[in-house]
Amino acid sequence: MKILVAVDGSSYTKRMLAYLAAHDEWLGGAHQYTVLHAVPAVPPRAAAVLDKELLKGYYADEGEKVLKTLRTFFAKQKLPAEFLNKVGPAADVIASTAEKGKFDLLILGSHGHSAIGNLVLGSVATKVMAHCSTPVLLVR
Repeated sequence: MKILVAVDGSSYTKRMLAYLAAHDEWLGGAHQYTVLHAVPAVPPRAAAVLDKELLKGYYADEGEKVLKTLRTFFAKQKLPAEFLNKVGPAADVIASTAEKGKFDLLILGSHGHSAIGNLVLGSVATKVMAHCSTPVLLVR
């Protein structure tokens, strides 16, 4: 199974990883993992005055802050994984990557807001599910 694991480095990501580690059906060579982190874009006006290499380095550094821990987790579990760091709004990046990559499953941690909370606050998980036909496993 081709699985996309969307991460943000929060405690919700840690819960999702604990869930994966605790369930043997997710471990082993039967699955192909891709770990995705979306770095918020620098506002266009600010990005326009910054050196392109500096901006590229910033995005790489911000992504690596999150992905470093994930690399360790997947190595300890002996799970080979590809690690992606993309720039843009999290929900858009996740949904687009899931669709374009033709993943069988998308796994992400959720804050677990109530339905009313999602209406007022918005939710990455809610937006991803609305814009993506890939099956989603939410871990709260």
